[in-house]
Amino acid sequence: MNKTEKVQFVIDTLERLYPETPIPLDHTDPYTLLIAVLMSAQSTDERVNTITPLLFERADNPYDMVKLSVEEIRDIIKPVGLSPMKSKGIHGLSKILIEKHNGKVPKSFEDLEELPAVGHKTASVVMAQAFNVPAFPVDTHIHRLMYRWNLSNGKSIAQTEKDAKRLFPKEIWNKLHLQIIFYGREYSPARGWNLDNDSITSTIGRKTVITEYNNKKKKKK
Repeated sequence: MNKTEKVQFVIDTLERLYPETPIPLDHTDPYTLLIAVLMSAQSTDERVNTITPLLFERADNPYDMVKLSVEEIRDIIKPVGLSPMKSKGIHGLSKILIEKHNGKVPKSFEDLEELPAVGHKTASVVMAQAFNVPAFPVDTHIHRLMYRWNLSNGKSIAQTEKDAKRLFPKEIWNKLHLQIIFYGREYSPARGWNLDNDSITSTIGRKTVITEYNNKKKKKK
């Protein structure tokens, strides 16, 4: 397969496996999505989804959030990890949203990335899923799979995002990045990976990755 055929194979396989792509993080509007994505850093969606109802019961908008202290926010979100940084970010960005954006989540990468604790990936998720602006947020699953599939060199998240945007049609970015995440979790995880179940990597994958996998498998026998 040439690269164009590989890209089409990925698109076709993922569309067959995941025709529907629900957003994994529970939310009701752009603000609650922003907070949930911020909380998901180095945590799991499942864990975040157990904590956000507790936080949003107290404050599901920036006006109510700033009424809570950083310490109160931290106590609620502690189970998701990195709570000192995340609680300061949540309180700080809520204050800025009120002061600079009339309490609304801004619809631009630049404004989002100026908010405390909001990086490019978080901004990309919000732009894609809250405002339907084409974006390609790259998480660890996408970074890993783009390398395994020999579609990126794996040197940096930024390079993986560039390669993904160059290779895949812009009109499917918002759905495709979720499909790749779902596939990575189900068929091509970092740990407990079984290449026999990973049809995309076994078909188009990087030879060095497949060789390394097979060598490790032989050593275990």
